[in-house]
Amino acid sequence: MTPTFRSFFLVSLLLALAACSSQVPVATGPSGEQDSAPSQILDWHNIPDAEPKWEPRARYGNHSPYKVFGKTYHVLPSSKGYNEVGIGSWYGKKFAGRPTSSQEPYDPYAMTAAHKSLPLPSYVRVTNLDNNKQIVVRVNDRGPFHEGRIIDLSYAAAHKIGYANKGTARVKVEVIELEREAITRPTRPANYVAPVNGNKQSYYLQVGAFQDLSTAKNLRLQLIALTAAPVGIYSQSDARESAIHRVRIGPFASENAAQQVQYELRETVSDPLLIKR
Repeated sequence: MTPTFRSFFLVSLLLALAACSSQVPVATGPSGEQDSAPSQILDWHNIPDAEPKWEPRARYGNHSPYKVFGKTYHVLPSSKGYNEVGIGSWYGKKFAGRPTSSQEPYDPYAMTAAHKSLPLPSYVRVTNLDNNKQIVVRVNDRGPFHEGRIIDLSYAAAHKIGYANKGTARVKVEVIELEREAITRPTRPANYVAPVNGNKQSYYLQVGAFQDLSTAKNLRLQLIALTAAPVGIYSQSDARESAIHRVRIGPFASENAAQQVQYELRETVSDPLLIKR
């Protein structure tokens, strides 16, 4: 093969490969892995936006601080007033069905997103600054951990806002602030006991454990509005580790009493841990 013909062949081959790759969008997921578009094609514009509603913080995914690739990140104590302009990206097929940071399975066809610091879950309005399209998504995952990017949309959300094929776009992210519905606090029931001394055992529902005290305090305030049982923060530390702040409901006089409150809070508190002290 002559040098001229070989050069022509290599250039032709490279052009062909580039043409093929342009037909299949490729992205980088929250953890930096190579990703691709899902195979199913939908009418993206008819997928409804996420419907904002007040939700308690997820039990998982709100640990703060946390480290990814050696870099430390902090979860915001509150999403109030958050808005930011930066680069948005998307993630799709490779992560379908995997647990998100909140332990919900990732669905590339749902209107969700990943964010490094917003509390999980949060609802945000995302504007594509290239075409002014807007969507509302529910943030239930962490990422993107790619320098310069501020949000990773699901594939459906990126398609609806108009940058799935492009891969990234300049976006504005604004939190949708939600007021907790007014809750009539119930009268204090007889299914809990005051803190006890001696060897008598009591039962607690542990809702979360955090290194960030403000996160624990915020969760405590949410729980106080939901139950008449006492809610406390129990902090513990030693010389080798940072303090851990555990949010617990109780104490209760019996395991059955604790389970009753656990059942009453099943719609708002995700899988609290029943412990005995």
